[in-house]
Amino acid sequence: MSSLSIFRGVAFFEGLSFLILLGIAMPLKYIYGAPHTVEIVGPIHGILFMVYCIYLIVIFREYELPIRSIIEGFVAGILPFGTFAFDIRVRNEIGRQAKS
Repeated sequence: MSSLSIFRGVAFFEGLSFLILLGIAMPLKYIYGAPHTVEIVGPIHGILFMVYCIYLIVIFREYELPIRSIIEGFVAGILPFGTFAFDIRVRNEIGRQAKS
């Protein structure tokens, strides 16, 4: 399995965990007084975010992406739906590199 495939999988699950944290766990905590949801989802999301950042560096080096790509990738990791959009952008960027 290539590092790009791993990155894409991690990016998907990191983005999904962020949406679950923001859309389900946080409302359950603050509206319904159920802090255990954030205690479960929060660390999972944190680990996925760290792995996402590590693989961001890996693909940056492997595919010799411009420095702006790693910055955009990090920003995408802290925005809702950002990793999904960044995945498309990275695929297109690497596809353009492969054609040239």
